[in-house]
Amino acid sequence: MSLPAPKRTPQQSQQQAEFGDEFVFRPATKENMKARVAIQGVSGSGKTWTSLALAHGLGEKFAVIDTERGAASKYVGVRGIQFDVLQMTNFDPRRLVKALAAAASAGYGTVLIDSLSHFWSGVDGTLQQVDKAKSRFGGNSFSGWQDGTPMQNDMVDALLAYPGHVIATMRSHTEWVLQKNERGKTEPVAMGMRAEQRKGVEYEFDVVASMDRDNVLTVLKSRVPKLNRAVIREPDGMALAADLLAWLADGAPAADPADFINRATSEDATYEGLLALYVEVEAASLLASPMLHPETGEPTNLGDVIKARGSALRTPAA
Repeated sequence: MSLPAPKRTPQQSQQQAEFGDEFVFRPATKENMKARVAIQGVSGSGKTWTSLALAHGLGEKFAVIDTERGAASKYVGVRGIQFDVLQMTNFDPRRLVKALAAAASAGYGTVLIDSLSHFWSGVDGTLQQVDKAKSRFGGNSFSGWQDGTPMQNDMVDALLAYPGHVIATMRSHTEWVLQKNERGKTEPVAMGMRAEQRKGVEYEFDVVASMDRDNVLTVLKSRVPKLNRAVIREPDGMALAADLLAWLADGAPAADPADFINRATSEDATYEGLLALYVEVEAASLLASPMLHPETGEPTNLGDVIKARGSALRTPAA
């Protein structure tokens, strides 16, 4: 079904406002939010199970975007955990954006990406996209990142703007360190160092934790005061969810992306109304909200839908 034609209004002057041109300061408020959690660790540290229990504890219907060849599905039914799964074998970051759009359209209140590392270093991940671009420009690394960086940034934006909770696991670069054991003998120990993703990605999450082979969770960063610097042996993901939910609920009701989508696709939409809507959505940090295009069914985002409809109004009728 085609979108209804927005109501056409008289053209403004050449100095009319453009989408994204307005700068509006508003009083700061704390709103109900959705969780953004990253758990990193070496293989066998328990990050998949802990993340599944956390997702279950958040109380929403949830889906797993699985890059680990069915690892998450081995836990179905444990402690009553049930979920839907999407298996992925190609890790082009643009495909994760599409998967998130499909999950949002299907109404999943929580999405777990297990693991986000594949979209960096896996088949057709960001690093391979950079290498492909370099080959087109005679091995020029700068030109390669001109292609790779926007893909990576769009993927992160889609994660942050998802209209539900997002949990991501990440593999850690494994480094072996010689340590003395309880018997006083020196032995190699695998230490999880930095997450296998683009440097700095951890700044995008509200809570970042690391897990080791002894199944100890260490909170590296937290906007949740109760979890700040916490060290938890054999963590209970459902208990972590309770702490998260208490913090997330402390604030005014958050803007609903579904309401913005309805306003953007309304048959009564006007250029001025869409311009004001764009500013409102931008203030709510929801321009990158993944969605399926109402006409084509192709993955897109809320900001692009608003801009496309507004641009159509500025184009004189043929």
